[in-house]
Amino acid sequence: MKNNNEIVEIYTDGACSGNPGPGGWAAVLIYKGIKKEISGFEENTTNNRMELKAAIEGLKALKRPCKVNLYSDSSYLINAFNEGWIEKWQKNNWLKSDKTPVENQDLWKELLEVSKPHQINWIKVKGHSDNEYNNLCDRLATEQIKKHIKENP
Repeated sequence: MKNNNEIVEIYTDGACSGNPGPGGWAAVLIYKGIKKEISGFEENTTNNRMELKAAIEGLKALKRPCKVNLYSDSSYLINAFNEGWIEKWQKNNWLKSDKTPVENQDLWKELLEVSKPHQINWIKVKGHSDNEYNNLCDRLATEQIKKHIKENP
């Protein structure tokens, strides 16, 4: 019988060489001791977009509704959920408190959509510290940038 209390852990990170510039994202999913690494590249992007993309792709990799602990070193990502920013943005028709449009609306909306089936705890971790999986994500995202720059000098 399936244990519904089992949690999928997803570690995410985004990186950008220049801001904007070429960017990479990565996610590491861990469930029952099994680890899956995914990563990707975008030609012209920003660090914040890559942070969001990492979370989106990590959640899209799930095959059914799950309880998730999603870890990120991005205050931009984590605070949007934990501080209620995203609800305020939606209520205000995607305008910030200063009445300017929320940046990256396309990705925020996609993230909300892929989050719907899951119960997610959004957890902030310190970047470039001693968190093994956050460091792995950082390395994978950075490798995507280096690989594409090398292939397309």
